[in-house]
Parts: sequence; C-alpha cells; structure tokens
Amino acid sequence: MRNAYRILAGIICVEVVIQAMAVVFAVAGLGKYITDGNVVDKAALESEDLEFTGVVGFMVHGINGMMIIPLLGVALLVISFFAKVPGGVKWAGIVLGSIVVQVTAGLLGHDAPYIGLIHGLNAFILFGSAMNAARLARTADAGAASSPVAA
Repeated sequence: MRNAYRILAGIICVEVVIQAMAVVFAVAGLGKYITDGNVVDKAALESEDLEFTGVVGFMVHGINGMMIIPLLGVALLVISFFAKVPGGVKWAGIVLGSIVVQVTAGLLGHDAPYIGLIHGLNAFILFGSAMNAARLARTADAGAASSPVAA
C-alpha cells in the first residue's frame, strides 16, 4: 500500500506538470492565432469551430483539472488510511485540500481574473505537497527495509 501511496502522489506531481504544459501550449497557440490576424470574441469562444494550434491544451487542462486530478486526490486520501506512512493521512489531506482550492480558483478565475494568481501559486503548493507525500512514503519504505524483522 505504501507503494500505491507513493505512486499516486508521484502521478499527481506529473499531472500538475502536464497542467502547466497544456495551458501554456493553449495560450501560446491562442496568441499566435491572434497575431496571425484572427479575432477571438465571445461568439468565437462559444463556437465549436474555433481551431488553432494548441486548442487541445485547453481541453486537456480542463479534463485533467476537473476530473483526473481530483479523482487521484481522493484515491490518495483513501489509500493513506491503509498505507501506514507516517504523516501520510495528513499530507494526503493537504494534497486533496489544495486540489479543492485549485479547482475552485480555476472556476472562479473566469469571472475574477485576479483569482488566477491564486490558481497559479496554488499549483506550486499542490506540487510540493504531493512531492512531500511521495517522499514520506519512500522514506517509510527505506525505514521498513532497514529495520530488523522480529522472529
């Protein structure tokens, strides 16, 4: 179970990196689309015909952020109760809490762009929390491997 905990925490770290890559790909593509003389307005955003290099980044960012990462966070918390990682439940809770903040800030940022600052900062908090959770599990594995087995 410790391995599952460590792997899930690591996957969450990778997902945060994918999120950053996807949104930058999308924004850079949108910038090039506009630089090439195209116009983006409310009608274009609501249209299913808006096509530019990088548009898939917005979809990846949305699906990962709204479905995949929250599911991984819940799974990490559930597994944390069985993994016997010292501090594991606490750190899984912190990871899940920062995921909730991230999703909320992402949704509210559409109406209040300054909340995007919280969304960006919290991504680092989420990454660091998940990395710490993975480190704790790795340390617990090393400690279990080096401790003598009672006969």
